[in-house]
Amino acid sequence: MITPHPIAIVGPTGVGKSAIAEVVALRLGGEVVNADSMQVYRRMDIGTAKTPPAERRVPHHCLDLVDPGELYSAARYQRDARASIEEILARGAVPVVVGGTGLYVRAALDEFEFPSGELGSDTRRALEERAQLLGAAALHAELARLDPPSAALIHPNNVRRTVRALEMLAEGRSYADQASGFAARTGHYPEARFFGLTMDRPTLYERIDARVDAMIAAGLQAEVDSLLAEGYRAALTAAQAIGYKELVPVAEGQMPLAEAIAQIKRASRRYAKRQLTWFRADSRIEWLDVTGLSPDAAGTVLLDLLESAKR
Repeated sequence: MITPHPIAIVGPTGVGKSAIAEVVALRLGGEVVNADSMQVYRRMDIGTAKTPPAERRVPHHCLDLVDPGELYSAARYQRDARASIEEILARGAVPVVVGGTGLYVRAALDEFEFPSGELGSDTRRALEERAQLLGAAALHAELARLDPPSAALIHPNNVRRTVRALEMLAEGRSYADQASGFAARTGHYPEARFFGLTMDRPTLYERIDARVDAMIAAGLQAEVDSLLAEGYRAALTAAQAIGYKELVPVAEGQMPLAEAIAQIKRASRRYAKRQLTWFRADSRIEWLDVTGLSPDAAGTVLLDLLESAKR
């Protein structure tokens, strides 16, 4: 029996993380903790590839936490994910953290502090108001005067990061120091194991394309139409809402469906490349090529890697 500690299963979209994580969790008596930034939203089901409730073989956590129009940050996710992880560990079970949002995985499992404004604060709101009043250049100049190392890391036009750095400074911390710690990758759970799933690029792209077609067949356009009717257009057109933002013009009669589908496939492939770049920078990740493997077979290989570490 493996001593309970978190396991992370990461990798690009379309590689099969969710199915393999369920196999691993089922065999270990574990529970799944979602680390996909879009699956936290209610009623965004088809386009985020959530495992349907009726098909879940183990408990799932950190799904359907907020409505699409509600602000949700990595800081909020850290709080929610760690609460779930601690509850799972307290039951003697294994938390299996699964997802492709690299910052969420790190927020859950690494030592990483967010400014208090990530959860909402008067300081954050005051700084944002000053940014609107003074402009990006003036705010960045203030940061350069107060904290030159942090200012050197932030582009003068990046208002969001400048505000964040000034907020951290007000709390007695430095953005530059945090950036250094972010690169260091210190684990909040030192015994956690990280597994990355990959497969040959042509196969991955074929799977991504096939999954997009399956989402369309399952009613993704109807899901988008329903969310638009509820007033969630801004949430659906956010930069990270791949699969939704491309279908909004279709619903509004501005784009043919075939063109939108092609855009979704292209955006998904590009996202997969960015995910791989992010995760490959983490030397803790043990990579598993799952090309041609079923979820059961891939899960068996991963469990063998866990067992071999005990010998």
